[in-house]
Amino acid sequence: MADTRSAPERDAARNRAQSHFQASEKRDQAVRDEIARERAATDAKTAKLRALRLAKEEADRVAAANAPQTKAPAKRKRNVSAG
Repeated sequence: MADTRSAPERDAARNRAQSHFQASEKRDQAVRDEIARERAATDAKTAKLRALRLAKEEADRVAAANAPQTKAPAKRKRNVSAG
């Protein structure tokens, strides 16, 4: 079946369709950009928390190495008599 519309009508229809596709692409790109920003923020927060945890573990290790050695009291064995 042949297209009976005139060239300007076809061009207008093509332009309308193209504008819808472009709007959709803009929305998709905005969503991708937002996801990338959120991912970057999460990665930065994770790196910061990891650095803090590693620093605390190192401080705890140094404190444990410098702490005086204390002996735990020896446990006494209980004699259980068979009764």
